Amino acid sequence: MLISVVVPFYDEEDVARPFYETLATSWATMQDRSLDWELVCVNDGSGDRTLDILLELHRRDPRVKVVDLSRNFNQQIAIKAGLDHAEGEAVIVMDADLQDPPEILDSLIAKWREGFEVVYAVRRARYGESWFKLLTSRLFYRFMRVMHVEIPLDTGEFRLLDRKVVRELCRMGERHRFMRGLSSWVGFRQIGIEFDRPERFAGKTKYPLKSMLRMTLDAVTGFSYQPLYLSTYLGFALALLALLGIGAVIVLRLTGINALAGQATTLVSVLLLGSVQLIFLGIIGAYLGRIYDEVKGRPLYIINRTWGWKLRDAAPPTASARAPDAGPPAE
Repeated sequence: MLISVVVPFYDEEDVARPFYETLATSWATMQDRSLDWELVCVNDGSGDRTLDILLELHRRDPRVKVVDLSRNFNQQIAIKAGLDHAEGEAVIVMDADLQDPPEILDSLIAKWREGFEVVYAVRRARYGESWFKLLTSRLFYRFMRVMHVEIPLDTGEFRLLDRKVVRELCRMGERHRFMRGLSSWVGFRQIGIEFDRPERFAGKTKYPLKSMLRMTLDAVTGFSYQPLYLSTYLGFALALLALLGIGAVIVLRLTGINALAGQATTLVSVLLLGSVQLIFLGIIGAYLGRIYDEVKGRPLYIINRTWGWKLRDAAPPTASARAPDAGPPAE
């Protein structure tokens, strides 16, 4: 039985070899000896020597397979490309920076053997990360709950997916993907495994504040209508406040009290209403922009070349056609 390990790589020349060696060592000590494995490496438009290192690993070990995308499409799309190419009965998605320790793969597979179709890794502790990163991460998951996006708390992309789950995920062609939300949305039997997340082995994080905000926007607009409902609720609240204000002004004028004289109150009210309108126009624009991206119907990713697969009859759903695997480039 084959298990696929899908890993996106973006400028990870410092961690590519250590990751492979750690994974191979962990697999050699696996309790379940009936399992074979393949490593599906998705090069997401790296600008360093990541691709060269992955091809070197492929030549050393045919279980290492490489998908080279034509440019950087972002981590979520790279994971989709890896799922489209994975051939195992179960697929494990993880990062390359060794913050997702290969040592706990045995525990993930054991839960899968018990009948769970999705086994996600829950971060019990996180080392080597700043207080700001930890705080924003905690706020992100709690904010998702407020937005009615049901995802397990304190999880990342690190999880095992049964083949039937992978099949359903590959059918979903949406562009602004949030894989944690999608893997929860599909249902099936799910369970979490706790682990302590070590610090990054080398290199820099690929999720600065800007990327985290973009992912939050994709998650909210992809799974929740709450921001749109909020605009309606706030509109009714401001309308009620305006009616109360009109009543207060009438009473003050009738009693001869000139407490609201001048234009300061009018100016503040106009600025408040104008800012609220612009905020919610931006929210509506975010949803419309995603609709625009979907209706264009462009492929989610474009493949430059693959190594490790024989020619297939058809390309996977929503993906560009795969190039025939001609093997590594000539020396």
